[in-house]
Amino acid sequence: MFSIICNWGKMVSYLRLKTTTYMKLILSAALFSLTIGIALGNQDSSTMDLGEIIIMENRLEIPFNKVSRNISVINRKDIETTPARSIQELLAFTPGVDVRQRGVSGVQANIGIRGGSFEQTLILLNGIKLTDPQTGHHLMNIPVPFQAIERIEVLKGPGSRIFGQNAYAGAINIITSLPETKSLNIQTFGGDYGMRGGHVISSLPIGKYKQTISLSHDASDGHWYNSDFKVNNLFYESGFEINEKNELNLMMGLADRQFGANGFYTDRFPDQWESIQTYLSSLSHTYRNKGLFFQTRGYWRRNVDEFRLRREEPEFFTNNHISDVMALEINGSFTSKFGTSGIGFEGRVEQIESSNLGNRGRNFLGVFGEHRIEFMEKFDLRAGIYSNFYNEYGWKHFPGAEIGYQLNNSSRLYTNFGASYRIPSYTELFYEDPSNSSNPNLLPEEAWNYEFGWKLNKKHVRAEAVYFYRKTGNLIDYTREPSIIQPNPNQWKPGNISQVSFSGVETSIQYLVNWGNENAKISDLSVSYNFINADLVQVEGVESRYALNSLRNQIIAGVRSEFYKKAEFNIKARYLERMSLDPYFLLDARLDYNRLKKIGIFLEVSNITDTEYVEAGFVQMPGRWFKAGIMVNLD
Repeated sequence: MFSIICNWGKMVSYLRLKTTTYMKLILSAALFSLTIGIALGNQDSSTMDLGEIIIMENRLEIPFNKVSRNISVINRKDIETTPARSIQELLAFTPGVDVRQRGVSGVQANIGIRGGSFEQTLILLNGIKLTDPQTGHHLMNIPVPFQAIERIEVLKGPGSRIFGQNAYAGAINIITSLPETKSLNIQTFGGDYGMRGGHVISSLPIGKYKQTISLSHDASDGHWYNSDFKVNNLFYESGFEINEKNELNLMMGLADRQFGANGFYTDRFPDQWESIQTYLSSLSHTYRNKGLFFQTRGYWRRNVDEFRLRREEPEFFTNNHISDVMALEINGSFTSKFGTSGIGFEGRVEQIESSNLGNRGRNFLGVFGEHRIEFMEKFDLRAGIYSNFYNEYGWKHFPGAEIGYQLNNSSRLYTNFGASYRIPSYTELFYEDPSNSSNPNLLPEEAWNYEFGWKLNKKHVRAEAVYFYRKTGNLIDYTREPSIIQPNPNQWKPGNISQVSFSGVETSIQYLVNWGNENAKISDLSVSYNFINADLVQVEGVESRYALNSLRNQIIAGVRSEFYKKAEFNIKARYLERMSLDPYFLLDARLDYNRLKKIGIFLEVSNITDTEYVEAGFVQMPGRWFKAGIMVNLD
């Protein structure tokens, strides 16, 4: 396998020397596929059925068509054909989601929703909350190979009533699957900047016992000084059907990553380095009987973090952190002629042992209650409350409600409101180094959220238009005094901003056109536009690290084409403008050949326009770069 990776790396390096030629080929292919689709558009009027998707919340399971929220679903085909090598890169093509990467291939990224910070987004794996008391920078340390994911559900807006206090501005649920048949998927790839890697995913069911095991490796020499990385993931999942009503599920995972962190957190120390190991395990029992659903599960997550300001001089400044999260959840629902009721309890213990933050711990208790009814044939109402108790902040309560009106079988109007809440991380409260100071007096963030929307879901088209408003109290941001000395020697310090309002409009449309014939056709067109306005005004003479870097304008467009039933070509374009930062345009493309066959190949080109841009921290993102790989599928 190593020799294959090296050969692909050599081939990709050669392709980079032919940059201009291949750019012309890619752009020509896109124009050609569009021309073919227009010319043959009237020859094939068949459409594609999106199917009925059940949104996987922890208590109520509701069909996508009847959800009165703005939710984006990334399906399996999108995961396989989008020009992305990690969950972070995939989410960057999701309307309303702000991905600010430090490096590439999932090394580290901050995920924001609707102008929210990375600390205000909850990440879940099969409904399990991947919270980290140290810092939200570690939320995307997910021990699941990218290609082992079945789908991703992105809930935009407050999720506290559904998932708890961390879902302040939204939640992202990453969902895997347990196939009932044996399969083996192998992939290896290489690319510019010494990129190499691959994955092995195997499904090995034995009677009623289903299981999958997957592992992946990604590495690079780096696209600029001190940006090399190694990322390894190992994941095991199993399910045992005891009988028709009872099932046991087990998950275990390990993510190991080491990387040069030039510009990640400060521009004063270009030799920063970090090593992170994330462990996850969970055991759950599910009971289903007619209208009754009941699930009990326990889980443990550990994150081990070593950070150095000077990579080769650990004695100069090194932080070691070990955080543990242990939790027990009980969720249930009951459906009757009066609707569906849901109830849930959770208890969580968060602990950290740190050379910088000290040894600390906090306890948490949460209670959920909600009910959903349908009435007057076309209306439905869902209302509930979530209450939590932190030993440091006492009880807090988060009510919310959703109401929908079904205009017809495919069109729906909806509105909702809800409260959200987030306590500061230990890094915000206590972390100090030569570039950062702490603030142990930080107050929790609070917000009220409102949303009004319309969605259309037909066989060949899915569209949505949404207006949202969020009034935030005690927003936390890092600021520092400016300096004529560069890099700026002044320290960053976290603080509460009294009140900030975010409002915006989100629009998207996906058109499954099937224009053309079996030799050449456009299968999918999509475009979205999102606008966010914030009344946050930067104090004169003060720099903001996070709050003023949120999205203002976001446009995402895509064209997916198919040729001779063997080749799939997917091209994605993005225009991004953040508050107080210059806008930039990105173009990415992927070509798959025999993707679903036993042996296939792919070619990916990122940042075709060779744009210079920064998404997070002080990291200059790479210019145009190529990747290519081989896929093997055995059933």
